[in-house]
Amino acid sequence: MIELLISRRSIRDYTEQPIEKEKIDILKQAALLSPTGKNKREWEYIFVDERETLAKLATVKPHGIKMLEKAALGIVVCADDEISDIWIEDASIAMATLHYTAHALGLGSCWIQIRNRMFHHEEGISSEKKMQEMLNIPEKTRVLAILSVGYPADERAPNQLDKLDYSKIHTNKY
Repeated sequence: MIELLISRRSIRDYTEQPIEKEKIDILKQAALLSPTGKNKREWEYIFVDERETLAKLATVKPHGIKMLEKAALGIVVCADDEISDIWIEDASIAMATLHYTAHALGLGSCWIQIRNRMFHHEEGISSEKKMQEMLNIPEKTRVLAILSVGYPADERAPNQLDKLDYSKIHTNKY
């Protein structure tokens, strides 16, 4: 597991190679195996592989989303906030689970935040609301983020253990 943590990096540029069905099936299993508080399983996922839809989704906020246009897959992570008050935490765990699963499969990925972001074309409309409209997501189902996934166009150096900031670790007290 530590090797996976060391080598995983956010990938924002992808090749045109499609993702094999077997790998997408594993990503779906990983999503559904993601832990939740009290086993509520309030999350929902939308796997988007249509180029036209990915291009449209790449417009729901002004920055940090353009990589969707080149991604082979976008995974929208949502949750029903009426089922659990910790939906943000549970959906975040799902995003991390998908990140590491994608990396373990030889794929690259990047977390694209949607919650609390604004749609850049229309004043006062959130990115979440725009995504709900585009994908027919019920209003009670909140959108946390979308994960761009694809084969990396280039290789990024792994994290370096000697660069870790151990001053961030406290024992017994802050």
